[in-house]
Amino acid sequence: MNKKQKKTLERILIAVALVIVLKLLPALPMPVELALYCIPYLVVGWDVLRKALKGIKNRQPFDECFLMAVATVGAFALGDYVEGCAVIIFYQIGELFQSVAVGKSRQSIASLMDIRPDYANIEGEDGKLEQVDPDEVEIGTIIVIQPGERVAQLCIAPVYTAAFAQAAELGDTQRGAGGFGSTGK
Repeated sequence: MNKKQKKTLERILIAVALVIVLKLLPALPMPVELALYCIPYLVVGWDVLRKALKGIKNRQPFDECFLMAVATVGAFALGDYVEGCAVIIFYQIGELFQSVAVGKSRQSIASLMDIRPDYANIEGEDGKLEQVDPDEVEIGTIIVIQPGERVAQLCIAPVYTAAFAQAAELGDTQRGAGGFGSTGK
């Protein structure tokens, strides 16, 4: 979790605690109860209200923030303060889960980008291996894959062996280095 997500989680927990404490209090006069329930509502929902007002100002009012603001303010107008607070709290929990999931997806994609090797081994005219940029490899070029190396390009292997496939799955760098007709052992 990043700092923003931690801050959102703190605000959610504070709002939940305040709603529970307010629910346990004895019945209070309606204006006092309204003022007290506005505290947890604003703690967790202030940014939603702000985004809803910005949407109205920018002539794009019908977004999710506007709809959440209408729903929660409507609940407060009907006198159901706990429900108004609960709706905004659950909305913020959903937004937090979404933010964490997107962050993990971005992190996974970034780590996959690091998998791509920086070079490909091709066999030169004199039979020696040359390291070239994978983007410069032409169709039909023979790529030599040494044990433990990552495959630089999408390619067709002349012989598919179970040992080669298993070596790739298990991360084994010793097996699967066979040539034509090899069993990979």
